[in-house]
Amino acid sequence: METKKEGRTRLPSLLSGPAGRNVGLVLALALICVVGVITGGERFASIDNLMVVLRLASVIGVLAIGMTFVITSGGIDLSVGSVMGLTTVWATTWATQAMADDLHWVVMVFTAMAVGTVAGLVNGAIIAYGRVVPFITTLAMLASARGLAEMISNRQTQRVQSDAFIEFFRLEPLGVPILVWIFAAVSVAGWFLLNRTTFGRRTVAIGGNAEASRLAGIKVQRHTLYIYGLAGLTAGIAGAMMLGRTTAGTSTHGMLWELEAIAAVVVGGTLLIGGRGTIVGTVVGVLIFTVLTNVFTINNMSTSAQLVAKGAIIVAAVLLQQRFANRSKST
Repeated sequence: METKKEGRTRLPSLLSGPAGRNVGLVLALALICVVGVITGGERFASIDNLMVVLRLASVIGVLAIGMTFVITSGGIDLSVGSVMGLTTVWATTWATQAMADDLHWVVMVFTAMAVGTVAGLVNGAIIAYGRVVPFITTLAMLASARGLAEMISNRQTQRVQSDAFIEFFRLEPLGVPILVWIFAAVSVAGWFLLNRTTFGRRTVAIGGNAEASRLAGIKVQRHTLYIYGLAGLTAGIAGAMMLGRTTAGTSTHGMLWELEAIAAVVVGGTLLIGGRGTIVGTVVGVLIFTVLTNVFTINNMSTSAQLVAKGAIIVAAVLLQQRFANRSKST
C-alpha cells in the first residue's frame, strides 16, 4: 500500500517537474505535426520538407540557446537579432573577405563570432557596471547595431565571395545539412554548460535571487558580463550560419528575430522572471514555432494568421508559467 501511495504522489511531482514540462512540449509538437500531415499530406511529411524545417530552425535555435542563459539569469536581450545582422555585414566587408582570401575562409566565421561577442560584452558591461536595466540597454544596442550595419554596408547587400565558405555550409553529412549539425552541437554545449557546470548553477542562482547570490560569494556583476557575452557569441555563430544559408550579408538579417528567440525560450519553459532554464525545452520550443510556420505556409495561410497563432501560444505559455510558479510557492 505504501509503495502505491508513493507512486501516486511521485507521478504529479514528476509531471510538474522538468520532465513533465518537456513531455508536454513534445506532445504539443507531435499534435502540430499530426495537423500538418492531415492538412498538408505528402508535402509536409516528406524528408525534404523535414530538412527544410530543421534548416530554418537551426539559425534561430542558436540565438535562442544564448537567450536561454540571459532569461534564466533574470535578464533580457532585445538586441540579438540586430547584432546577428551586424555580424553578417562585418564578416562580408571587403577587408574581411580579402583577409579570408589570404588566410582561410574561417576568418569570416571568427569575425562574426568576435563582433557578436564584443556587442554582447558591451551590453553586459553597461548592465552590470553601469547599472542600466537590461531592457533599455539592449534596446539601445538593437538600434545601434542595426544602424552601424546600415552604415558599414551603405544599405547594400554584400555577397560572400569565398566558394570554399559556401561549399562548407552546403555540406550534408549523413544526409543532414551542416547547419543542423551546428545547431545540435551548440544545443549540447549549452545543455552541458547550464546543467553540469558551476557557470550554469551560478546563472540559475542569480536569476533566482541576485542579492542572495552576491552574499553567497558569487561575483554577480562579472557573471552578468559573461552571460551577455555568451549571448553575443551565439548571435555571431548564428550570423555565420545565416551567411552560409543565404550567401549574403545585409543589415536586414535578423529583423525581429529577438522576439522569435524570446518566444521559443518562454514556450520552452524558461521562466521570464529568471531562476529556471531549460535548453531541451528551448530546442523543442524552436521546433514548435518552425513547424507551425511550415504548416501555415504549406496550407497558404496568411502571415497575419501565423502571428495571431504565435501570439496565442506565447500568452498560453506565460499563463501556464504563472500557474506553476504560484503552485510551487504555495507548496
